[in-house]
Amino acid sequence: MKFSDNWLRSLVRIDADRATLCRRLTMAGLEVEGVEVLGEGLGGVVVGEIVSAERHPHADKLQVCRVSTGQGEPLQIVCGAPNARVGLKAPLATIGATLPNGMAIRQAALRGVESHGMLCSAKELALDGDAAGLLELPADAPVGAPLSQWLGLPDAAIEIKLTPNRPDCLGMAGLAAEVATLFDAARVAWDEAPAATTSQAARAVRIASPADCPRYLGRVVEGIDPAAPTPVWMAERLRRAGVRPISAVVDCTNYVMLELGQPMHAFDHDRLRGGVVVRRAAPGESAKLLDEREVALDPGFLVIADDGGPVAVAGVMGGWDSRVTDATRSVFLEAAHFAPAAIIGRARRLGLHTDASHRFERGVDPGLPRRALERLTQLLLSIVGGQAGPVVAAEHPEALPPTPTIRLRAARLARVLGMDVPRERVGAILAGLGMRVTADADGWTVQPPSARFDIAIEEDLIEEVVRVHGYEQVPVRIPTALLQVETVTETRVEASALRRALVARGYAECIDFAFVPAGTLADWGLADGAVALANPLSADLAVMRTALLPGLVEAARRNLARQQARLRLFEFGRVFHAATTAGAGPIERDRLAGVVLGRAVAEHWDSGKRAADFFDLKGDVEALLALAAADDVQFVAGGPAWLHPGRSATVLRSGSPVGWVGVLHPRLQALLDLGHDPLVFELDLDPLCRRSVPRANDLSRFPSVRRDIAMVLPQGVAWAAVEACARQAAGPALRALHLFDEYIGTGLKPDTRSLAIGLILQDDSRTLTDADADAAVGAVVAALGRDFAAVLRS
Repeated sequence: MKFSDNWLRSLVRIDADRATLCRRLTMAGLEVEGVEVLGEGLGGVVVGEIVSAERHPHADKLQVCRVSTGQGEPLQIVCGAPNARVGLKAPLATIGATLPNGMAIRQAALRGVESHGMLCSAKELALDGDAAGLLELPADAPVGAPLSQWLGLPDAAIEIKLTPNRPDCLGMAGLAAEVATLFDAARVAWDEAPAATTSQAARAVRIASPADCPRYLGRVVEGIDPAAPTPVWMAERLRRAGVRPISAVVDCTNYVMLELGQPMHAFDHDRLRGGVVVRRAAPGESAKLLDEREVALDPGFLVIADDGGPVAVAGVMGGWDSRVTDATRSVFLEAAHFAPAAIIGRARRLGLHTDASHRFERGVDPGLPRRALERLTQLLLSIVGGQAGPVVAAEHPEALPPTPTIRLRAARLARVLGMDVPRERVGAILAGLGMRVTADADGWTVQPPSARFDIAIEEDLIEEVVRVHGYEQVPVRIPTALLQVETVTETRVEASALRRALVARGYAECIDFAFVPAGTLADWGLADGAVALANPLSADLAVMRTALLPGLVEAARRNLARQQARLRLFEFGRVFHAATTAGAGPIERDRLAGVVLGRAVAEHWDSGKRAADFFDLKGDVEALLALAAADDVQFVAGGPAWLHPGRSATVLRSGSPVGWVGVLHPRLQALLDLGHDPLVFELDLDPLCRRSVPRANDLSRFPSVRRDIAMVLPQGVAWAAVEACARQAAGPALRALHLFDEYIGTGLKPDTRSLAIGLILQDDSRTLTDADADAAVGAVVAALGRDFAAVLRS
């Protein structure tokens, strides 16, 4: 919010300088974002009136003007502004003046004609950014008066950043109340007496959607003069608040909005047909707004309508057909309370952000409409004239937000703040903020004003006390508390251990958004069960991810595009699936995923250029499983549709799937324009981290025996099945089993291969004999022959 420093000081009597005011506002939670000083250095600038204007004899775009300063002979001024004309009143910088931009005004000759001063634009005076022509002053501006005095300068436009919970400070009255409390100062009251009713003109109003609009007030003002000028004091306050003056009626509605925080609207009374109703838009309805756009509406929008249809989108913008024009002679004024839920997001759906929607979305005091309507009527009658009709109201008190009663305990206040605030000070702070306070022995019973939607619980009152009393008053103490160290269980591998293992193998950790484009999940075939966001940040972040790899592969793609040829990325994160039970929340699972691209090892003079393959990735996953001492893991060929059908595997633990490893499907590679073979894995974290409590065993004092065998078997038999069969057949003496060679070629039948297997045998109670070793080898050979038609290679 932007406001005039002088305007604020006209509402509350404070002696603090501007820097102190800004510091106190910021420390109280109303952060000052900028201060624009206006009107300094305008000495020697007066109100001038052009009494004659003739073409310059030597320049087509210049005029020789004679400008009256109210005393003596008019001054000759050479001016090139396109709006310079006889009768215009504009700022005149006299000889000897120095403008805010550093320009010194002296007598000069322009194209051979003497000029005794300079007529100025708003930009040259640092009052506005408009440099298109002279700053036009009203016809009643006193000729010869110092410009700064007449415009109420110097001043400053102060901009504060308000959090969404403080809509009460989006009006000068609320801001003045805040400042009065911060500085313990007196507020200046203005005349708020109801305007006299001198006409019987009225228009019926009705509310068809009480939950969206519990209060709607209207009043007709007849016989106005739409051409009446906006008073300078009002126009300047609007301009310094960042609002461009338009016309007297519109300026008055904007002024009341800035003054009280209540958005207002004026309709051309003669263009309305029948009564006014507040209702939801009907399917297929449309409206032409003040920005001349035709917008489509649906029942999600609240509208103000007459017998002919919508004349305004409630809380957002008025309609074009019922706007106030130069021909308007009667206006219908509206002041309403709209529920924030009925307005939130509606302006954004129309591609708008208006001052009205900004306020109504955050919440406007439900008690303001009548007060604001009376204030607006007063201003209109004094500026554009006319006769005011009676206030017509439609109200549903049961739908208005209730005012809570909150208990603030003195002991709780002291405990939370770590200090004692004097009881009298607490009561004065709360009362100064407009709250009704009843003190007793243990604390206070408080009712917040209707404008403070953010005050609901005891902690809210504590926050109000400390921010007004001053955060700098809170003592700095080292907190003391009993800390309980979390017990680390040995039955789970810590995520930090998995991180260290991956980093040691050359991976870097990524953190991606949990939101992804819906189209991305569809491309991967992972859209089933996706949870859509009700109010996404953007279309590209519309659903919750059902897997980590789409985001991780996209991160890898972006890195490839930035000349990172060798990549090892991993991510710990949560995935989300829609619940299968109605009304239940999404199902969440913790996962670990990784992606590998490029060479198997980093570039080095002693290493080759071999690209990473499936077995490199499988080794990385096995290293993670080894941390859990998992001896129940299998890699079964095949995986989901987004993996290469012949170069992927499903990871099983205790027979249940825990994840997948493999190469990304060629279709996805082409779709993502990767140009590489990305190796990926994704694992459920819970089964990955599960492990049995480690147990120590005695080392055998007896030597081990190794026997190597070469078995010829069909190529379609997986090594995992061969290993499981051999381990079971060898019995308890088998301590280790290694596959150390594979041969396919001459000497073997087609579609067969030879696997060379090393068996390590050992006993804890005796030295194994050759007969023991031969028996174990024989059992393995027999089992492989029985299950897979394998034969011992001679």
